[in-house]
Amino acid sequence: MAKSKFHVGLEIGTSNTRVVVAEIKPDLSIKILGIGQSKTVGVRKGEVVDLNLVRSCIKSSVLEAEDISRINVGSVFLAVSGSHLRGLNNSGTLDFPSAETVVTNRHVEEVEDLASDTAIPSENAYAHTLLRQYRLDDEVYRASSPEGMMGQTLVADFHLIHGVKAKFQNTMRAVRENSIEIEDIVFAPIASAQVVINRDQKERGALVIDIGGGTTDYILYANGSIFASGAIPIGGDHITNDIHLVTKIPMSTAEEIKKSQGNVSGSPESLEGMISIENELGLDIPDVDRKTLNLVIASRIRETLILLQKKLPEGALEHVESGIYLTGGVSMTHGIEKVVQEIFPYEVHAPDTSAIEDLPYGENPQLSTVLGLIYYAQIIDQEDDSKPGPIGFLSKLFG
Repeated sequence: MAKSKFHVGLEIGTSNTRVVVAEIKPDLSIKILGIGQSKTVGVRKGEVVDLNLVRSCIKSSVLEAEDISRINVGSVFLAVSGSHLRGLNNSGTLDFPSAETVVTNRHVEEVEDLASDTAIPSENAYAHTLLRQYRLDDEVYRASSPEGMMGQTLVADFHLIHGVKAKFQNTMRAVRENSIEIEDIVFAPIASAQVVINRDQKERGALVIDIGGGTTDYILYANGSIFASGAIPIGGDHITNDIHLVTKIPMSTAEEIKKSQGNVSGSPESLEGMISIENELGLDIPDVDRKTLNLVIASRIRETLILLQKKLPEGALEHVESGIYLTGGVSMTHGIEKVVQEIFPYEVHAPDTSAIEDLPYGENPQLSTVLGLIYYAQIIDQEDDSKPGPIGFLSKLFG
């Protein structure tokens, strides 16, 4: 009889470090056993800048998750982010001799090697090598390989994600120094997408935008596979800093009113009146003009989305049939879908912020990455162990 499996996801975000412990039951249902969370220090724009501080954040979050779940955390699936990560598409082509027209497993492996071998900076390493599709002459194979079929030209299309190896290793070291092994590293938006969109939406085409504290990560699916991905070093912390610079209020207060009063819908109530700030420390903090606050927030979100749009491959948005899906802390900004539609004229799916405190785990946009790691782990479990996968690749790459 099949037994339950236990997996742990770890996200070291710019603002928060989160750990989730989950049980994957024999029927493949997932039960969340515990979540640990702490404020992150020592991370800037998704990248570790102080190893000791980050190590402490991980320890605090892990201990909380262990206390709630009653499970000892020995290994994790680790989310990685940062603007050093790049996504690119590459293809490998194999032309058969006239006498050799039946596709064999050797041919498939050879064309995959060609597709996953492209020049990247010497200091970089691959985080993911992801098959998109095979093409045999004029026929496209997405769900299976064309092994056994006859043709003249075999092509494999891959999406490759790479980043600076030293930055991966800094993050991994902070984890391992807590006596925790790493089962795999996962580019954060790949994890988020496992929660935010379903298989049908991936098939129809979807752009997932995860706006966190220090970075905005994105991933675009077309025909069920990844067509584009990347990260921009701008997030919610930049909005907070903008508010601080424009209004002259303290950073902590700017963060508070950003979350509680931010409204970029453009409605009359978002542009009228003043915001009175209660101050328990006796400091003289001026009232904030509501219109100014929301224009500052909208401007930074708009700028971020324009930068994201410019990073997408030409023609990528033609595949986005099911729309734009927002997640991450900034996605809870009231009216954000209005700003997104100024840049991307598609249907925008933003989180329902009416009762965020009472949302189930899976619907909380702040947890999409760390929960997505569990779904990613479940996918890995279901893959054939005989096939080379991300875990084997990670082992060869980092040891």
